[in-house]
Formats: sequence, C-alpha cells, structure tokens
Amino acid sequence: MRTFIYMVRHGDSPKKGNERTRGLTEKGKLDAQRITDVLKDEGINTVISSPYIRSILTVEPLAKQIGQEVLVFEDLKERIFSAENERISDKDLSSVLEKSYSNPNFALDGGETNTDCQKRAVRVLEEILNTYIGRKVVIGTHGLVMTLMMENYDLNYDLTFLHSTSKPDIYRMEFNRHELVMVNRLW
Repeated sequence: MRTFIYMVRHGDSPKKGNERTRGLTEKGKLDAQRITDVLKDEGINTVISSPYIRSILTVEPLAKQIGQEVLVFEDLKERIFSAENERISDKDLSSVLEKSYSNPNFALDGGETNTDCQKRAVRVLEEILNTYIGRKVVIGTHGLVMTLMMENYDLNYDLTFLHSTSKPDIYRMEFNRHELVMVNRLW
C-alpha cells in the first residue's frame, strides 16, 4: 500500500529572533496560502508540523481548508545549532553546513550533529509511515531536517540538494511501506 508524504518547507521568516518563535514575513504568509492552493486537490488526510511557529503557520491554512488541526511533533524541529537557540547568520550557517556535511558528527557548542538530527526526525517519519499507512500526510518542516530525512532514503538528497530548495518548497514522497519509490517537486 502506498503512503504519500508531502514535505512542506516553511515560508520566508524574519532574519532575527528565536528559532522556535519566529513567524512568517508577509511574503511567507502569502506563500502559505499558495501552498494551500497547490495541495487542496491532493486528498490530504493529515497535517503534521515541526513545533516551530514558522512551520505551523505555513501548513495551518491547508489544515483549516481540510477541516483538520495541525498535529505537532517536537522531534521534527530544525537541527539545533546552538544552546541559545537563536538564528545564526547566513554566512555562519553556510560554514556550519559545509563542516556538517563533511563530518556528520560535527556540532557547535550546545548544538546537535546532522547524525543526531537525522536520527530523531527519521524516527518520527517512520512512526508516521506506520500510523498513516495508505494515507496522504503533509509535514511542515525545515530545509535541513527535510533534507536529512530524505537523505535517509536516498543519498542524492545532500547539501547540493538543500541549496537548491526554496522557501517555501513542496516535495511529494511516495512510499511502499518504508521504501521510498519516488519524489516529485510540486513547488
């Protein structure tokens, strides 16, 4: 039986602030409605999200459209880069990502590694695949955690892929049980 997972990377968010509580910019809010328009005829059954506000706000209009609540899973949060949980600059992030992909066990002080982030997020994805077998599930997510989940099933989803994604973005992953069959970009 086929299960479809729609990875929805969050829309544009403010450049400053706490990772957990940053919302969406005006562009991000408009794009959240566009995501709803793209997915409204897909037959989505369930909407799940990272606990970060920008991810919830990106998929919430779709959840309302289909008469559902957004289910929040803590372990779908973005990779923790520092103990302060503040956004790091794009320049610093680029350097950290390069180091993290050359050494998956690299972490800044107080942060987590790509390996740790991937393990916790894939555990949730596997749980979703077991619970919602034969269904169509949207996951409101983040660029890196999305890439790490996808990479677990296909090594072509790497740093180059991450750099090719946009905010927002949508990837439909088709699974036969826990085997990834196909991925289509819908955005």
